[in-house]
Amino acid sequence: MKERGQIIGGGLKDIIIREKNGENLELGELLIVENASKPGERNYTILQVKDIEYKSQAHQSTHELLSGMKLEGYDPDLEFMEPELTNYNLGRAKSLLYVNKKEKDGEAYYNTKSPKRLPNFFSPIKSIENSDLKFLEPKNVEHSIYLGDIRSGSTVKNGIKVYIDLIKSLTHHILIPATTGRGKSNLVKVMLWSILDTEGAGILVLDPHNEYYGDNIRIGLRNHPKKDEKLEYYSPDHNNNNALSLSINVKKIRPYHFSGIGGFSSAQSEAMRMFYNKYGENWITAIAKGKDKGVLKEMGVHEGTAEVLKRKIETKLGISAIDDHTAPGGKRCIFKSNLFIGGDSGLSTVQDIIESLENEKIVIIDSSKLSDFEELFIGSIVSSNIFNNYKNYDSLKLKNKPVISIVIEEAPRVLSQDAIESHGGNIYGTIAREGRKFKIGLIAITQLASVIPRAILANMNTKIILGNEMSPERSAIINSASQDLSDDERIIASLDKGEAIVSSVFTRFAIPIYTPEFEKFVAEYLEKIPQDKTKNLKTMIVG
Repeated sequence: MKERGQIIGGGLKDIIIREKNGENLELGELLIVENASKPGERNYTILQVKDIEYKSQAHQSTHELLSGMKLEGYDPDLEFMEPELTNYNLGRAKSLLYVNKKEKDGEAYYNTKSPKRLPNFFSPIKSIENSDLKFLEPKNVEHSIYLGDIRSGSTVKNGIKVYIDLIKSLTHHILIPATTGRGKSNLVKVMLWSILDTEGAGILVLDPHNEYYGDNIRIGLRNHPKKDEKLEYYSPDHNNNNALSLSINVKKIRPYHFSGIGGFSSAQSEAMRMFYNKYGENWITAIAKGKDKGVLKEMGVHEGTAEVLKRKIETKLGISAIDDHTAPGGKRCIFKSNLFIGGDSGLSTVQDIIESLENEKIVIIDSSKLSDFEELFIGSIVSSNIFNNYKNYDSLKLKNKPVISIVIEEAPRVLSQDAIESHGGNIYGTIAREGRKFKIGLIAITQLASVIPRAILANMNTKIILGNEMSPERSAIINSASQDLSDDERIIASLDKGEAIVSSVFTRFAIPIYTPEFEKFVAEYLEKIPQDKTKNLKTMIVG
C-alpha cells in the first residue's frame, strides 16, 4: 500500500493529514493508519476524509500577486520553487474504528472498538484495502439483507459486500431518506431481491408506482428464481393476468381500520363504532343506506354526523344506496369500484395476504391506480390485522413467527406529527412505536425526514442515507442517526445516485456503500445460476 499522506495534527474527530503530492484525497474516502502491534497481531485505525483544503508555506498575498501576473501576461513562466513542498493539500479526517486482528491456525479473528487513542504523530496514511474490511463480512448471509458494496469516496470496493441482520434490522425499523433521483427505489428493489433468498421474514410492499414486481419490459422481483414460492402480487386491475385480484369485501372492514386515515373527526369515528356495535359486519352498508332519526337516536348518533359520515363513506369507498323495493329495507347498495365490494366476493383477501406474510412471503400491492386514501387504507387494514394477530399470540407462538415488515413510500403521510396525533393516530405510528415488541417493523421511505417526529426517527434504528442537498433534512437525519454524523453534512450532500451511508445500531460504524443498479445486480446474480429458465431473462437484460 502506497503512502497517501502523513498525520500532522488535530484530534480524534479532526485528524489533520498532509496529502502527498499528486495523491488527491477524496471527500468520504476511507484510509488506514497502522498502530503499534504485538507479534502475531495487527492494529490499525480506519479514518474517513471529511474535508480537504488548500495550504501553502507562502503568504496568500504572494499567491494573489503571482496569479495576477500570470493572468495579465507579465511573465508566463513564473512558478514556485519546489512547488510540491510550498503548496499542498490538507485533509481533515475522523477516526471511525480501531481494529485488532489476530491470526490463529490460519484463521483471522477481529476485535473492533471505538477509537479512544490518537495514532502516532507523523504516522503514514494509506489507502484502505479489501483485506482491511474483512471483519464486515456476515457470519450468516442466509439471514442477512444485502445493501451494496463498500465505497471509499467514489471508489467501489467490489470484493466487500455489506449486509445487515435480517431479523434485527427489520424488527427495529429501517428509514431510507433521500431527495428524488438518488436511488431509493433501486435500493429497495435490491434489498427485496436479497430477502427472497432468506428465511424468517414476510414483507408487505405498498407500491404506488408499480415498479417492484416488474413486467414483460422491466426487470423486477417476478424474475427471481424463487418467485413462485416466495412472492405474491395483488392489483386492483382485473385485466392484469400476472396479479391476484385486490378486492376487499366491506364486511371485513372495521372502524379501527379508519383510525388516523381519511380525515374522520372524533364524532364520526365514534359514530362508526356505534353503527358497528348495532349492525356488526353490515355496518358500512347500514351507513350507506341511511337511518331514520329514531334509529340514530337509539344509537346515540347525531343526525348531522350520520349524514356527513354517509357522504364520506360513499366518496372514499365508492358505495352508495339506491331505492329497491325488493331489497330489505327498500334500499340496495351498489359498489362503484372493484376495490371495495359487497356480496360474497373478496371475503378472504385480507386473510390470504396475512397468511402469505406469516409464511415468509413478499406480498406486493400495486397501488399505482389507487388514491392516497385507498393505498393507506388498504395498508391499514392489513397492518392492523397483522398487529392484532401478533399482539394476541402467546410468547411461544410469537417466537416461532417470522418478522413482518411493511414498506411504505412517502412515509410522512402517516408518520408526520399531524398524522400520528390525528384522532388517536394510525396503525403505522403504532407500529413505529410498539412494533418491535411484536416482531413487526417498517421500511419507511421519505424525502422529508424533518417532518417525522424525532421520537419516531430515533426508533428507526437503521438509516440508509442517500444524497440530500436540503440542509433541514440532513440535520434531521444526522440528529437521529445511530452514529455521530455531525461532521458528515458535506459528505451526505455530495452523495451521487446509488451512494449511501448505512448508520445502524447493528454496525460498528457508519458504513459508506454503493448499491448497484438493479438490472446489473440481477444479471450478475443470474450468471451464477446457469439454468435454462433464466435464458430469456438474461437475453432481455443484455438487450
